[in-house]
Amino acid sequence: MDTTKLGRTGLTVSVAGLGCGGNSRLGLGRGLPHSQCVGLVRAALDHGVNFLDTAEAYGTEEIVGEAVRAVDRRGVVISTKSRYARAGALLSVTDVIDNLDGSLRRLQTDYVDVFHVHAVKREHYAYVASEIVPALMAERDKGKLRYLGITESPPSDPDQAMLQRAIQDDVWDVMMLGFHMMHQGAGRTVLPVTAEKGIGTLIMFAVRNIFSRPDELRETLSKLAADGAIPTSLAAASEPLDFLIHDDGARSLTDAAYRFARHQSGVDVVLFGTGNVAHLEQNIASICAPPLPETDVQTIHDWFGELTGIGLDLPDRVQARA
Repeated sequence: MDTTKLGRTGLTVSVAGLGCGGNSRLGLGRGLPHSQCVGLVRAALDHGVNFLDTAEAYGTEEIVGEAVRAVDRRGVVISTKSRYARAGALLSVTDVIDNLDGSLRRLQTDYVDVFHVHAVKREHYAYVASEIVPALMAERDKGKLRYLGITESPPSDPDQAMLQRAIQDDVWDVMMLGFHMMHQGAGRTVLPVTAEKGIGTLIMFAVRNIFSRPDELRETLSKLAADGAIPTSLAAASEPLDFLIHDDGARSLTDAAYRFARHQSGVDVVLFGTGNVAHLEQNIASICAPPLPETDVQTIHDWFGELTGIGLDLPDRVQARA
């Protein structure tokens, strides 16, 4: 497993981080029993993954807590999150602190390494910065968290306006952001600044439905070609991105997507989700693989570099509630 430093935190983390949300939620999304989900986390640890990202909203903190009981807590970096709003109403500072305490109980630990304010919208950033941040800093001083993070909501903020505002403040140690082959805006607007300031970066959305559901990819590319956003030849191809898959390149489209995200300048950790040990091993192998050939990377930039908001689907369970 390749490792890196998570920005200015100094934490040594695996470049592949196990995301415990998404559609899979460690297998809960597929109906797997609790014990099997715990086994998946332990399999990740056995493969050298030491960065585990969960959240109060995912319903997987108990699984992570049980999985890490068998290992040295100091060797695992646990990241979790609290919502700052529910059902359209802002939560109080007390509510957020209660969420932090609840996460600690479910994780069976007395501290988390990174505690994020979850999916902050641009219009709510001022409230988060003025009210929630000072309260969380006080909890940090008590030892409940080591570093403060913030995550965006890519589907509702494809231009990443919230993060562009947040990087102006020197309170955030870690940021989680959406980035993939057809949504590269952060490479221009966010990642250069986080690298300059030493803010750790966690990449979500590296692989979404658009790269794992061929019909969705073809439909999306057809619409983009009709709008003149990409070459029309891509809309006519039955396998439009198969130029990436060759002996010296990627072995699959998801492999290409993980490798492209992993080797973007300014990226620390690429998160992946799964409920299957075989897929876990494949994802780790992709994230730890060398960069894609330069010619393939240049083609991705040339064709898709200016696209914004493509393939930013929410997890199926969240879309069903929307």
